[in-house]
Amino acid sequence: MKEPIISVSGLRGIIGESLDPLLAIKYVTAYASQLTVDGPVVVTRDGRTTGTMLAQAICSGLMAVGRDVAYGDVAATPTTGILVKTLEAAAGIQISASHNPAPYNGIKLFDETGRVIPADRGQRIIDAYRDESGRSYTPVVHDQVGSFTNIEDTTSAHCEAVLNTVDAEAIRTKKFKVVLDSHHGAGSIAGQVLLQKLGCEFECLGSTPDGLFEHPPEPTEANLQATIKRAIDFGADAVFCQDPDADRLAIIDENGNYVGEEYTLAITLQHALKTRKGPVVINCSSSRMSADICKAAGCDFHMSAVGEANVTNMMKDLNAVYGGEGNGGPIDPKVGYVRDSMVAMAQVLDAMAATGKSISQLVADIPRYEICKTTIPVERDSIPVLLDKLEAQYPDAIASRQDGLRLDWSDKWMLVRPSNTEPIVRAVAEAKTMAAAKELCDAASSPQG
Repeated sequence: MKEPIISVSGLRGIIGESLDPLLAIKYVTAYASQLTVDGPVVVTRDGRTTGTMLAQAICSGLMAVGRDVAYGDVAATPTTGILVKTLEAAAGIQISASHNPAPYNGIKLFDETGRVIPADRGQRIIDAYRDESGRSYTPVVHDQVGSFTNIEDTTSAHCEAVLNTVDAEAIRTKKFKVVLDSHHGAGSIAGQVLLQKLGCEFECLGSTPDGLFEHPPEPTEANLQATIKRAIDFGADAVFCQDPDADRLAIIDENGNYVGEEYTLAITLQHALKTRKGPVVINCSSSRMSADICKAAGCDFHMSAVGEANVTNMMKDLNAVYGGEGNGGPIDPKVGYVRDSMVAMAQVLDAMAATGKSISQLVADIPRYEICKTTIPVERDSIPVLLDKLEAQYPDAIASRQDGLRLDWSDKWMLVRPSNTEPIVRAVAEAKTMAAAKELCDAASSPQG
């Protein structure tokens, strides 16, 4: 077996090549060996065809080391976080490869508070997983084997928490027409319940969570052309497109225009800050739209390193009122410290109901930027030299080494950061025009000096 892609929040691999049931058992029992609180472990999956296989192995492994299991079957990643809290569980495990293609699957870990585990804890789990002594897997005797319980209702607590953040009655009076593209992932489970409770007339595409993707699972404009056509035919006021584990949301407006993922966070943040005041945390690769929105609302804006755990760590430290990542993942602490497409859907509809504006009009109210993204092949040993050259090339920029190198100007910015798993760096640049953003990405590929 090849080594899977392992990070501090979980792992991801290709079934039969870098991920199989035995490896999954080894990994989750390494996590179980690090748990310090009592309670069951919540296990859920995102609908992929290989999810049941991994779930059965993971549940068996946990029970073998004496851990009780509460199994929710197919559930969205943010739902998993809610279940951990409501069931007073010791931990959560979501079986998902997010937006990766069908051959992939993965494991995401949650702590007892219902959020993705922080980096320091994740590193301890990696160390336990790689410990060849076998100490992380200590099976118990027959009368100490953990119990197994099915979670009968996975959606109510999550939907209730989301509904408490919006004016549900105002949304119901609008009778919005919505297309939900769950793309045969986990989002249809809570997504349809939520839209019903909000009184929407809706059509759900890919509603069966069987992982049989009808288009590539990343919710990009190129992958959503059939969805756009169906939305126009349906006359939708809003089109919501989830990734397979439903922690991210892309939006298509009432005219069939792909709005994308960066605007998901911008719309929900702008709406939330009309009634909340306090710090906001966004990761350092997300659009500057959020910083502009915070400035206009009189709220402190903070940037974290890339990664959901980094965002939520800073949110907790600052007692932030809102946060998220520009990949379509708002994080509302009133619901949970997890990116959440259900939060995004409800709060976009709430913004429409409160303002009487369409999605295109809400987008027009937000400062517009253009983002360019690219990858650059660089051997790991050469990355420090590359970053030093780039920083020296732009002495007029404000430089930060929080996560790779970020350069900021008054009207543009660029982030260049190394991949944790490949010999590449990822460059992201944003400016008022695509030409200006692309110029920065090109400079990252061939720095001067």
